[in-house]
Amino acid sequence: MIIREFGVLQARTALAAPLRQTCLRALSTQPTSTSTGIADVTGSALQSPNAQAQPPSLFSAHVRTATRRKKEARPDPTARNYQIAQEVKRRLGKIGSKVVRTYRPTDVFQKPPGPMDVTLELLMASQAHMGHHASLWNPANARYIYGIRQGIHIISLEETAAHLRRAARVVEEVAYHGGLILFVGTRPGHTQLVTQAARLAKGCHLFTKWTPGAITNSEIILAGMPMQMVDENDEPLEGYERHVIDRRALVPDLVICLNPLENYPLLHECALANVPTIGVIDTNTEPTWATYAIPANDDSLRCLAVISSVLGRAGETGQRRRLGDAKKGIVTWRTPLDVQKFISDQRAYAGAKAADAASRPEAKEDYVSF
Repeated sequence: MIIREFGVLQARTALAAPLRQTCLRALSTQPTSTSTGIADVTGSALQSPNAQAQPPSLFSAHVRTATRRKKEARPDPTARNYQIAQEVKRRLGKIGSKVVRTYRPTDVFQKPPGPMDVTLELLMASQAHMGHHASLWNPANARYIYGIRQGIHIISLEETAAHLRRAARVVEEVAYHGGLILFVGTRPGHTQLVTQAARLAKGCHLFTKWTPGAITNSEIILAGMPMQMVDENDEPLEGYERHVIDRRALVPDLVICLNPLENYPLLHECALANVPTIGVIDTNTEPTWATYAIPANDDSLRCLAVISSVLGRAGETGQRRRLGDAKKGIVTWRTPLDVQKFISDQRAYAGAKAADAASRPEAKEDYVSF
């Protein structure tokens, strides 16, 4: 027990010093001094003026005093670099190819294409050939599908071009005969498309949700809507205010729908009222919903912009033809039956009033003298 405690207490000292010095220090009660070879630097030695200078220590021999280098003063090269860049631009500015932007998203609105501008390249660039996934297809669209690529149906652009030209011809003839054309697009982004197409064709547009019954029950839903009577030159006529107030609301002669999948109630009402329709039919849409189907991608705004612009241009051509023939005295449309009846009633009333005034000249003279 004594030996163990002795070893534990003196182990650190025994390991730090030589064995002989350690044994003497442990067994003796007198203090011993050992020479370490290092000069004793005490406070008195530091304070003594005659103290000899000690050699530099190993750790402080290579220590250098930290000094900050001063940066050399250099002139600012900004002005010189600018002059060099301008000189290089002047000499090399006309060398190389000229980059021209071939497509801008607003080109289709600034310069809308017409029916004669429809090409397969234009339809391909507008992504009109992209259909839906093969698992979502409607088998009735098989005659419009060219093939499948990576699980996506590819619409035949030849079918799209042929059906688009046919629809443009229909729009032109309806506008030529004075018909009312309605452009419908209710998805986000369709507002500018339908408004511009309606402006070109001088028709109407709808970019909000369709009100059910606006065609089949127009007497109630559209009662009190403002209307105006015009002649063959689109000039407003006076004297028909009473007829306009009592007349039922107008029904469009042609409806063009850019997204038939969300506007089935509209197409169903048009079918009940015998109103022809034109619809953009994708691979997942029923083609029999529209009277004149245009197989194309209804999810691409660029594709719909091309289609609406072509149909709007066709309507513009029909309106131009109608107004040109009207100036020559050729009227391509007939006056509605209710308007004809109103005109005949007004003529009969005016004739009866004139005959009554002619049969009683004395009453007129008495009235004037009075």
